[in-house]
Amino acid sequence: MTGPKGGYYKAELGEPHKFDPTFRGPVHNRGCTDVLCCVIFVIVILGYIVLGTVAWMHGDARKVVYPTDSYGQFCGQQGTPNANKAILFYFNILQCANPTVLINLQCPTTQLCVSKCPDRFATYIDMQLNYRRNKSYWDYYKQFCKPSFDNPDKSVSLVLQDEDCPSMIVPSRPFLQRCFPDFITRNGTLTVANKTSFKDGHGKTRSVVDLRDAANKVTAMQQGTESGITSLLDAKEVGVKIFEDYASSWFWILIGLVISMLVSLIFILLLRFTAGVLFWMVIFGVIVAVGYGIWHCYWEYSSLKGKPSSDITISDIGFQTDFRVYLQLTQTWLIFMISLAVIEAIIILVLIFLRNRVRIAIALLKEGSKAIGCLMSTLFYPIITFLLLALCIAYWAVTAVFLASSGDAVYKVMSTRPDCKYTNLTCDPKTFSQSNVTKLCPASQCTFAFYGGESLYHRYIFVLQLCNLLVFLWLVNFTIALGQCTLAGAFASYYWALRKPEDIPPSPLASSFGRALRYHTGSLAFGALILSIVQFIRIILEYLDHKLKGAHNAFTRFLLCCLKCCFWCLEHFIKFMNRNAYIMISIYGKNFCASARDAFFLLMRNVMRVAVLDKVTDFLLFLGKLLISGSVGVLAFFFFTRQIPVIQEEVPSLNYYWVPLLTVIFGSYMIAHGFFNVYAMCVDTLFLCFLLDLEKNDGSATRPYYMASSLRAILNKKNKRPEEKKKRRKQKKEQPNKRH
Repeated sequence: MTGPKGGYYKAELGEPHKFDPTFRGPVHNRGCTDVLCCVIFVIVILGYIVLGTVAWMHGDARKVVYPTDSYGQFCGQQGTPNANKAILFYFNILQCANPTVLINLQCPTTQLCVSKCPDRFATYIDMQLNYRRNKSYWDYYKQFCKPSFDNPDKSVSLVLQDEDCPSMIVPSRPFLQRCFPDFITRNGTLTVANKTSFKDGHGKTRSVVDLRDAANKVTAMQQGTESGITSLLDAKEVGVKIFEDYASSWFWILIGLVISMLVSLIFILLLRFTAGVLFWMVIFGVIVAVGYGIWHCYWEYSSLKGKPSSDITISDIGFQTDFRVYLQLTQTWLIFMISLAVIEAIIILVLIFLRNRVRIAIALLKEGSKAIGCLMSTLFYPIITFLLLALCIAYWAVTAVFLASSGDAVYKVMSTRPDCKYTNLTCDPKTFSQSNVTKLCPASQCTFAFYGGESLYHRYIFVLQLCNLLVFLWLVNFTIALGQCTLAGAFASYYWALRKPEDIPPSPLASSFGRALRYHTGSLAFGALILSIVQFIRIILEYLDHKLKGAHNAFTRFLLCCLKCCFWCLEHFIKFMNRNAYIMISIYGKNFCASARDAFFLLMRNVMRVAVLDKVTDFLLFLGKLLISGSVGVLAFFFFTRQIPVIQEEVPSLNYYWVPLLTVIFGSYMIAHGFFNVYAMCVDTLFLCFLLDLEKNDGSATRPYYMASSLRAILNKKNKRPEEKKKRRKQKKEQPNKRH
């Protein structure tokens, strides 16, 4: 089997593309592809809408926004008696240290909504002893009692048995809309209001550490995390300061991001002039740096040679924590020198034998810059992708919240007596006072525990959450696929225009977007589904790895690690293949499998060119991202640290100058990443078109090359003009006459 240039192609790499005289770029007369997958995709979207509607009907976001007291009432909800009581208060937070808290997800103490947290140590016994002399004691203490209780003369034992009031209150501050003890660490000692111990209201002296353990259990129950309450409260203070910094510097952050957007645009447009210079300068710098490293290693080796104890081997001295010991050995510098020499040789050999492929890669980068210059609208297409992704994320998050909050209030029996056999059993607050439980367990209450239910819908909430996640991944990957196919179609229209820009069809981006949606929704959904399933499996593996962190089964951990590694590689391979399949879909309009097969074989027939182009493109784009984010970051650093005298007075006062600085750097990198993603898609599309051009055409008048003149010059190819062809035919006819 021979190719168009007489070379032999292996059968397993597929047939090279043949010349088609009717081909003039992306095919316009095309049909719908992967219709079955399109129908399934539409049905899944409709089902996803139904799922969101059902979750909205059964869920209640107030259950997430507002804490719930022991009577099933929301704290802080407007239009209720608790409208001005937005904080949940625990009568005896020490009860939350019980190990059953994390099992039953219920702290066995009365919980009330209050307007503010207590700011002092006090016990009910002390209040009862002092309130007759000063009623302000009772006025302050009763705001943490049940609203219906107003009898400070009631005996302490009955008050605590009926849980009318807390046995004690401790200085607290609100966090997660709940009152937690106000912990402060002084000189390594944990204190609350400068005290390390306190009275618990039952005649016992307790340590502040007991409060911390109980508070940690509550935060673990609410957030599913093992983070300590002290660190969380400290994090809250830092968060408040960070919010203040954002409030005072948002305008300047926005200016920094606009600057990074302009710099990214200019950088891409200038790559047509600077791509080659930038690449060869960096490569030359690497060669010089490695060469200097070789010389320095040889100099160190020569200096140490002959010195006593320097000829000891590394294996003789074994492992040392002070790595400077190894630098005193000649063997160390010899290993460094040989390693650097091998790296230098590899770089030089690659440049010698692959120099033409490197030149092709640089020429394609320059051509990509020209293409974007002609199709400037493509740089702003990521805004559409961003809006669609934001819509997907918002819908997924809202659906997840409503699914999580689906359920009715579940009440359970809570008793202060440890021997009550009804503790933690489900109860009904409306009929609880008339039940036998109150007779057998006089000190028991029917209090709110959590939200749940026993219906079929509630039993499958977890499965519905998994479906929500899978469909979310599918929609996100479809949105990205739509963007890639749209951009590929626009850039393919540029490449297959023989005279640029005269032959470029009008509105190539809009036309490509319409073709992708009208004809290839099924194909894009098919590729997105394959990728989504792999990503879904990876998320499950990460979840299992998180759950098995404390496991001591080495084989299980090893197997899980191998699976994670395999699926990571599979995900990246599928992303690479999908990207090239979408390019072929945008050009020829075939289905996903046929396009993926054609793209794969085309790339395998040019595997060395693919490898070189991929690495050169990645290197230059990564370098561009670093240059843009780094330069804007340096400018932001000088600005926010008041080192620019001209605008020194305009700098806002900040708690942490690194907050806006890191925001500008990260935002600049993401903006550059968005612009360069378009550029990378452009280069990949032009590269596949270039490979197709080489296989389909030969430079003749009937089969001219569509590639740029710079690429033809590198390959020593040129298009023959019709006049030249006629002239050569005439010369061939005249040659026999001259011989005679």
